[in-house]
Amino acid sequence: MIPHLSRSAWTVLGGDALSAIGSGLTLPFFVVYLHRVRGLDVEVAALALATVAVVGLAGNLIGGSLADRFGARDALMFGLVLNAAGTGAMTLVHAPWQAFAAAATLGLGASIAWPAQDALLATVSTPDQRSSVFSVRHMTLNAGFGIGALVAALIVDVDSPGTFVALYLLDAATFLAFIPILMTVKAGNRPQLSHETSTPGLSAGYRRILTDWTFVRIWLLTALLVAAGFSQMHAMFPVFALGPGGIGEDALSVAFAANTFTVVAAQLFVLRWMQGRRRTTGMVLTCGFWGAAWGMTLLAGMIGGGPLAVATLVGALVVFAIGETVLTPTLLPMVNDLVPDALRGRYNGVYTLAWTTGFMLGPAVAGVALGAGHATAFLLGLIGGLALAAGAAWRVSAHVPPGANRIGASEPAAAPSPDPVQVTTTTAGEVV
Repeated sequence: MIPHLSRSAWTVLGGDALSAIGSGLTLPFFVVYLHRVRGLDVEVAALALATVAVVGLAGNLIGGSLADRFGARDALMFGLVLNAAGTGAMTLVHAPWQAFAAAATLGLGASIAWPAQDALLATVSTPDQRSSVFSVRHMTLNAGFGIGALVAALIVDVDSPGTFVALYLLDAATFLAFIPILMTVKAGNRPQLSHETSTPGLSAGYRRILTDWTFVRIWLLTALLVAAGFSQMHAMFPVFALGPGGIGEDALSVAFAANTFTVVAAQLFVLRWMQGRRRTTGMVLTCGFWGAAWGMTLLAGMIGGGPLAVATLVGALVVFAIGETVLTPTLLPMVNDLVPDALRGRYNGVYTLAWTTGFMLGPAVAGVALGAGHATAFLLGLIGGLALAAGAAWRVSAHVPPGANRIGASEPAAAPSPDPVQVTTTTAGEVV
């Protein structure tokens, strides 16, 4: 059941899980901390949170370029330092400008670290292991966030600012603790960049990515899935559940806990079941699971409260979690199987922009629709959008080589495999 991964992959995953616990300590309380503890207007606190995503638009591309130029491991460490600095700066916030500065630093660090870590995990894994390594990462992230949130619930007190300061300092410490762990990972030889891929700015390297039509199709599909799926779990679902769904905050917390627990419990079982299957099939199945989850959410609104509505909404996030576990071994591993080593960081940076775009567009549209009282129509629109995404995933399969569209063959659990051989390619394409 335990995937057969390299020691370096397990090392990166272990450090990532540690930092996820730290993030779980603070993420649920960002707006609450700035508003109720530091006394900022709720609008200012919300804009500070939005700043994290806006900065990510530039940070994703910077992180991808840094990974190609200096190596994914070093780019990740740089992102972690910025993450720690921004998180630590949150303890010093007493004015709006300080909140925006801390949020911008935090957002820049996170957006640099994200594509760099994806590139690093792809580099320290063989193609057959990539679906497994990203599945394990999704599982450990959810476990880390859940553990952190539980610990924070035991510590935090809105009447005691010191408890929040302690949480943010602990969060910053976990980012810094990840760095010495990364230093034990062999960086390997960085692929040499040709002149056209190392040109500054919107270089030939980025132009090549934008004209890679298979990648562009996957990018658009990802943005649609994030906008109609992941982002709505945090934007639409809580508002609908507490409003038309007729449930209380305690029941909503149970629903989100059920989602996290399902991901942690089911991810490796789903990964094993998907071995040898096409990745595009997994994408289509995810659209089906998520469409069913939003259909159950709509049904709960028709019920309008009571134990049955609670059970339906909890079940909706459980079904959504199954869709998550099916999607994880598909999109990101497929991208990394298709990209050239010399541009792996930039490809991951541009790909991460699809997630950033989806997380920006999804909540914005949800806010307008729900604010105008069109919740039912919006949910039906989400289901229709997921049906469109399923068709797009099916069509993408015609443009993806069979090797990149297949989840690696099942391997027996064993001791960690040796690290994949790192190769350096010259500008002439020779392997050194």
